Amino acid sequence: MHLAHVDSPPHRSSPRVAVFAAAALAVASLTLLLLVALSWNPLTALDGGISRSLHRSAVAHHGTTRAFRILTDWVWDPATMRILAAATVLWLLWRRRDARTALWVAATCVLAALVQKALKVLVGRARPVWPDPVDSARESAFPSGHAMTATVVCGLLLWLLHRYGARGATRLMAWAAAVVSVVGVGLSRVWLGVHWPSDVVGGWLLGALMVALAVSSYERWGRGEEEPAAPAGPS
Repeated sequence: MHLAHVDSPPHRSSPRVAVFAAAALAVASLTLLLLVALSWNPLTALDGGISRSLHRSAVAHHGTTRAFRILTDWVWDPATMRILAAATVLWLLWRRRDARTALWVAATCVLAALVQKALKVLVGRARPVWPDPVDSARESAFPSGHAMTATVVCGLLLWLLHRYGARGATRLMAWAAAVVSVVGVGLSRVWLGVHWPSDVVGGWLLGALMVALAVSSYERWGRGEEEPAAPAGPS
């Protein structure tokens, strides 16, 4: 991996971009949350139409459904993503000697899990019910925990790769893996009939919001004395 040397200063993200992204994502997340909570008819109809179409495909295409079950239960499962985040925290502590960033990553993942659980309880949205289900899931539907967790973990990993100077093929492969994982897990949850499409979109938006808040707050408060002060100019 082409990462910057351990003693070189990390790259700084743009605080303004992160703050703008957080604001836009907060508005989008809140809007969708209200529409779901109010059972807005156009959204409900759209959810139902897409879900019914994909469920028919899931019942008809056993091989694809089996592959999605393996991916969503093992590769893209929230537990797998959290193990990846924990391994990243250990890497930050061991190889980078960066306890502050490690704490920020860990705290963001924990907070995201708490927000997800709280919203499931508060919204209390029922999952799709099918006469011929191909999979099952517990808890309320909104937001999708799989989609939100994958977005948070993948987003934080991409931020860290940028922060520590990943370049070229490493950066390209990381982005490809992140996009495939985040989009793939969302599609798999609707395909398997355990989430409405708006549950997945809500998970994506809320996950991206958590990452944007983490990055913007880190750039403002979490950097500490990380970089040496610029030398004073001539008097």
